[in-house]
Amino acid sequence: MGVLVSSFQISKSFGAQNLFSKISFSIDEGHRVALIGPNGAGKSTLLKIIAKAMAPDSGQITFAQGLRLAYLEQNPQFHSTETIYDLILASTSDPDDPDNISLTWELISKFGFDEAGISYDKKVSELSGGWQKKVALAKEMAKRPNLLLLDEPTNHLDIESILWLEDWLDRQNQLACLIVTHDRLFLQNTCDRIFDLDRKNPDGLIKFEGAYVDFLDVKTSLLSAQAHLEEARRNVLRQETAWLRRGAKARQTKQKARIARAHDLADEVALLKEKRRERLSRFDFGSMGRSPKKLIEAQKITKRFDQRTLFENFDFILPARARVGLLGTNGCGKSTLIRILVGQVAPDQGVVKITEGVKFSYFEQKKESLDLKLSVLKNLCPEGDYVHLQGQPVFARSYLSRFHFRPEQMDLPAGRLSGGEQSRLLLARMMLQTEQVLILDEPTNDLDVDTLDTFQEALEAFPGSIILVTHDRYFMDQVATVLLAFDGQGGVLQFADYFQWEEWQKTKKEHVVEKSDGPPPASVGNVSNSSSPETIPSEAFASFHKNEGRQRKRTYKEQVEFEKIEQKIMDEETQLSQLQEELQSPEGSSQYARLATLSESIHQQQKKIESLYSRWEELNSLQPRE
Repeated sequence: MGVLVSSFQISKSFGAQNLFSKISFSIDEGHRVALIGPNGAGKSTLLKIIAKAMAPDSGQITFAQGLRLAYLEQNPQFHSTETIYDLILASTSDPDDPDNISLTWELISKFGFDEAGISYDKKVSELSGGWQKKVALAKEMAKRPNLLLLDEPTNHLDIESILWLEDWLDRQNQLACLIVTHDRLFLQNTCDRIFDLDRKNPDGLIKFEGAYVDFLDVKTSLLSAQAHLEEARRNVLRQETAWLRRGAKARQTKQKARIARAHDLADEVALLKEKRRERLSRFDFGSMGRSPKKLIEAQKITKRFDQRTLFENFDFILPARARVGLLGTNGCGKSTLIRILVGQVAPDQGVVKITEGVKFSYFEQKKESLDLKLSVLKNLCPEGDYVHLQGQPVFARSYLSRFHFRPEQMDLPAGRLSGGEQSRLLLARMMLQTEQVLILDEPTNDLDVDTLDTFQEALEAFPGSIILVTHDRYFMDQVATVLLAFDGQGGVLQFADYFQWEEWQKTKKEHVVEKSDGPPPASVGNVSNSSSPETIPSEAFASFHKNEGRQRKRTYKEQVEFEKIEQKIMDEETQLSQLQEELQSPEGSSQYARLATLSESIHQQQKKIESLYSRWEELNSLQPRE
């Protein structure tokens, strides 16, 4: 398998900020590589270097002869007059070549424009964000690439479009990809290599062959060993420092070497601490007064748009501390429903009652409330130098530093910030509010995984209610306790989690889901004209309720296996503990090569134990042999 791109010790800085230093890697034909790391690590910059739009400060990057490169930017820009057909054709090597004209029509068909009723001569600027992303991807594929660079390809896509993109990539057998994404399920489903770009990593870049979930096991072991190494160095440093402070003898010339060793150890501990420092924003919504039990009640509401019914006869109650996620295609009515529930838009039919005194805090997808000309500081604090956090004055610059804004950034116009930094600024502003209901419309765009995890924890502790729209399926599943999904035909279905919805998606093409006229489930309040897989007697949900009948008895061989398997699990767990102890020992954690070997052994041992537990559950479900 040939190498398409190879880099050797490349570095890049912007002013005083060092993004990455002396990193080396290669991208092979047909491989799907995920480029992950915290905001500010230089992922998008590295993509631009590979796309030849930027040069590294030092090091060497080489490209294979015959490399055909395509680059899908995070926010593609289009001229207002460009049509779908013209834009795709213009991206080919020769617009007059009959083969390229044929390819253009083929891409229009494969990307589903015809099926969706979107004319080839429609202006791209008039399309939704999701369809614009598909046009941009078709435009890049018209270059017939063998390496495709994707920068946050799932941003602004609805979940069904993300599933389409996953399936499309799965069918491109000869296409190599380098993908920057914070969508964990997307990279798990599409990538077979992981590049973790982070200054706290050994050599700044971890290169891992395998799926993302396997990489997480190795990364966890690596950080655990690094933490142990830091503590060991800290203990040595304490001993050295205590010895040096004993008296004047320690300052004699013959002790200079020992003093130098203490200084070296101090530098080493500081470096380890910096590498291991958590880059997590300290989100804290604080507390609020007592909230009424019922915040919003919608009764038989209906909304139509452009001769299409978005939802019909929809009943809904939002109680205190509810966590509601909304699912559906772009344009299905999610944002319209939110605006109706908060009183910004009136329904065509029905009534919405908002309990007196209930207020809403809104995170808008397009960040319209930010004044891009004003400084970061003035966007947060238009007047004065202090903000009020939980009733207490806090110095605004100090407060912004909690969200990892550097002092030099605070006086910059907000328009100079990256997308992730603008999202952090909006979140910082939202933390200052004490409304009972959070409306979160795509809050996860551009945020790195560490920030997402911290934000998720803050939302779990939030004392009010949350209505969430996000394309990040993992984040949605972790935050929301119930999902309301638009079926595209005026109905709203209720699901317990994302994977239950995904299973329904797979079956709905083959089965017609009957709408329930019975009493609605009460987990979120009333949701009429909505359906729950637990309550609908429909073939579409048969897979959730298979009646297996009475289980058979174990065979003689299975009975013997069942009697021995618990001891086998205990033996394997003992071996796992021994490997983990070796990993945490100074000998195991001080050598990177040995660390990698131990991490892989631990991973394989964990998989073996999981397999044994799975077999135990299978055997335990059978009737005992008499």
